[in-house]
Amino acid sequence: MSWDAEFTHFFDRCADSMRFTAFLLCGNHHEAEDVVQSAFLKLYLAGPRLARRDGMEAYLRQVVVRTFLAERRRVRWKREKLTDAVPETPAAGSLSEDRLVVWQALSAVPAKQRATLVLRYWHDLAVEETAAALGCSVGTVKSNTNRGLKALRQRLGPEFGALWQEVSRGA
Repeated sequence: MSWDAEFTHFFDRCADSMRFTAFLLCGNHHEAEDVVQSAFLKLYLAGPRLARRDGMEAYLRQVVVRTFLAERRRVRWKREKLTDAVPETPAAGSLSEDRLVVWQALSAVPAKQRATLVLRYWHDLAVEETAAALGCSVGTVKSNTNRGLKALRQRLGPEFGALWQEVSRGA
């Protein structure tokens, strides 16, 4: 199978999942789409050089997270803040109010902590896998997880535990 055909099949299989991951990281669909497009472009260009293609989904998830983090550093350096002109509203009945509350709180968590929480709880990755995806130590993952959960607890209040379990299980 040619790389173009293999890439097309892989894109069809993984695009929605990667868009959702990027949305959880970015907090809006427009920026998430940009991150995913950049990640798929990087994968397409690197694809012919990849020795093993059995771990492409994990590799792509890593590229999505690193692209998101790199974009955050760039935005912070320029002192620009990306915002939507019109708030996005979900289709009626498609998202529970609890999910929206948790996603809104998650968008206020610093980028590296948010990336750690998304990989650990939405993608159910082990600490070691998360460390590999983020290119950091296991200790950094643990401390970012702890700090991120603490920030969410502060934002969500006493209902945090129940909300977080419901949303991360139903992802």
